[in-house]
Amino acid sequence: MSRFRRTAVLAAVFVCAACGLVYELALVALGSYLIGDTAAQASIVLGVMVFAMGIGALAAKPLQGRALVAFAWIELLLALLGGLSVLALYAAFAWLDLYAPALVAVALILGALIGAEIPLLMVLLQRIRRQDAGSAVADLFAADYVGALLGGLAFPFLLLPVFGQLRGALVVGVVNAVIGVVVVFAVFRRDLSRRAGAALTAGAVTVLAVLGGAFWVSEPFEVTARQQLYADPVVYSTHSRYQEIVLTSSLDGADVRLFLNGDLQFASIDEYRYHEALVHPVLAGPHGSVLILGGGDGLALREVLKYPDVRAVTEVELDPAVIDLARTDPRVRALNAAAFDDPRVHLLNLDAFAWLRDGPPQFDAIIVDMPDPDETATAKLYSVEFYAMVRRALAPGGRVVVQSGSPYFAQRSYWCVEASLREAGFATSPYHVDVPSFGDWGFFLAAPGTAPALTLQPPAPLRFLDTDVLRAATVFPADRRRVQVPPSTLMDPRILQYAREEWKGY
Repeated sequence: MSRFRRTAVLAAVFVCAACGLVYELALVALGSYLIGDTAAQASIVLGVMVFAMGIGALAAKPLQGRALVAFAWIELLLALLGGLSVLALYAAFAWLDLYAPALVAVALILGALIGAEIPLLMVLLQRIRRQDAGSAVADLFAADYVGALLGGLAFPFLLLPVFGQLRGALVVGVVNAVIGVVVVFAVFRRDLSRRAGAALTAGAVTVLAVLGGAFWVSEPFEVTARQQLYADPVVYSTHSRYQEIVLTSSLDGADVRLFLNGDLQFASIDEYRYHEALVHPVLAGPHGSVLILGGGDGLALREVLKYPDVRAVTEVELDPAVIDLARTDPRVRALNAAAFDDPRVHLLNLDAFAWLRDGPPQFDAIIVDMPDPDETATAKLYSVEFYAMVRRALAPGGRVVVQSGSPYFAQRSYWCVEASLREAGFATSPYHVDVPSFGDWGFFLAAPGTAPALTLQPPAPLRFLDTDVLRAATVFPADRRRVQVPPSTLMDPRILQYAREEWKGY
């Protein structure tokens, strides 16, 4: 009988550890979706929670005399707060502009509750059968650490794909509450007074009712909260494996906008300015075979396909959900002119960095249309190492163009791209244009050896870009001319620091 009771308690440790780790990962993932900067979010959440776990363990010492009841109530409170944590933080971000302090507060509370579990569970295990301290700690932490593995795998591969952020946390809260109460009643029922049992039953019913109600309203809540973040109505949204994807449309349908993790990717009213400036200068050189890195919305691809002598285009986009939106949503499909249906297009849903490292074939023209380097994951795509691999994929006489951010809003970031390109062996020609939705936006045309000339040879007149506009685009005002900054590398991603500092006020 004692073996069964110990096994039941260790199973509870296993499940509770899994739930605790899911709460931590949910906070990290939410921060990466809302704020970006996954490394900083992980550092804050994990650092604060581990600190709070130590405080919780100390705070549990006076509760050891009432370990059974204390453990049950801690599990119910942890289930309630952990289950509601993502919902509460999303509300703080959408309506109150209090995300950072709310994140720290939630991490502190959850960490303290998780930390209080282990001392109380140790007392309960010893109550079943006395063990020497080393053996008891070994059993307890073995179950705890293995349970953490379960939580770490379940979060990205089960909870997020099936339930999403909000509902996934609520489901884990329900599991946490049920396991905590069941183990108390199943293993230690005789140790509970009638009053304590009734109170725990009422508490469990209340917690499950609140979590169930939150699950019921989570979908309309998420829609309402998300809409609060955007000026125009949200017409499409999803969480892919990599990011949050949101499409908005003005009431008259004239302005369709794509946001990835809250960052604007294009606005239909002026995206042609950006994409004409990105594509046509590089295609004034050889362009029989073209490589596009990024640009999953298909708008750069649309411009490339205007050239009848382009034989083949390879599009490398990490997130298949973006491609799916570009191919199936009628609004985006109309903008990109059904570019992905063209037989010249070869689509690869791969990480561009890893794909280039594997040594792909060479291309006459390469278009690098990556998200801005304001997150750890994207900073590597602006590094010397990345551009060196791009150079290796360039055919003799070929040219490269890189979208490089705003020389006005992020001056050091912009010129850091040039420094990195030059360190990788490219000569560069900088230029910038006005894109009202973005502001002043810059690019670098690059080639090995000699800086390429900025010219145009489009097959038909363009809406925005012509020879005079392109000539003017090479002129930078006195307060935005070249500044000397070191290149960005994988081991020292300076561009990430510059981007965070320069965009902070906008």
